[in-house]
Amino acid sequence: MPQLAYVNGQILPLASASLHVEDRGTQFGDAVYEVCAVLNGQILDWQPHRVRLRRNLAELGITLDIADGPLGLQARRLIARNGHQDCLLYLQVSRGTARRDHVFPADAPANLVMTVRRFDFAQRVRQLATGIKVITQGDNRWGRVDIKTTGLLPNVLAKQAARAAGAFEAWMVADDIVREGSSTNAWIIKDGRIITHPTGTHILPGIARDSLIRLAREAQMLVEERAFTLTEARAADEAFLTSTTAPILPVVAIDGQAVAGGTPGPVTHRLAELVWNEVARQTGWRA
Repeated sequence: MPQLAYVNGQILPLASASLHVEDRGTQFGDAVYEVCAVLNGQILDWQPHRVRLRRNLAELGITLDIADGPLGLQARRLIARNGHQDCLLYLQVSRGTARRDHVFPADAPANLVMTVRRFDFAQRVRQLATGIKVITQGDNRWGRVDIKTTGLLPNVLAKQAARAAGAFEAWMVADDIVREGSSTNAWIIKDGRIITHPTGTHILPGIARDSLIRLAREAQMLVEERAFTLTEARAADEAFLTSTTAPILPVVAIDGQAVAGGTPGPVTHRLAELVWNEVARQTGWRA
């Protein structure tokens, strides 16, 4: 089945789908995006993704002239027409197409694009048994990483550094504080306490992050939203990360140093059960 994309109201072959060269997302990174997990043909956590998209658009003063109902309808239509049961849905909204100028254009409608690509979520379940490695990188991103913009060059360079080092992810560190990963949220566990950086301008408020906090607290587990140091992380009882594309993965080494013996721990295992049970509840998907 040919791959299809959505561009400003039209579903087109992916190979020919495009925006004008003067799209402000291309020229300025003047755009926001969302990535949604689709399992068993169902969008996971669509409501919080929709809310975050609208919040980020408002932060940048971008107006998207499609209501939430039709937006969800078009997203599901694109997923169905691509024929994928397990995939990632990518949505991007730019300020529009206009003559290149730093000042906002007066009358350019926003550009909305959506794409879908297959994704093997079962691999993430398999990785729970082995865990993954992370490295650390200095955080040189702009000061509003809570807004999910397409200006991701520092994230790209950090992720590439992780790949070159044989690691899964790079954790962004500033003044010895672990903030988050290049595309994930960072967590440690110490003495039964589940710890992650608080929301604010220094981290992205991850959808998977919020879901895990809710699930853990419903299970009477202790969650602390506070900054933690790299020294704490290296001495943690367990560590893990969360994201849409990696709902939860144990971290077994940081910068080549094993975390608690280098094997996934029991608290992360319990959290993974909660996370994947929630996935099953929403979508019916099971590994």
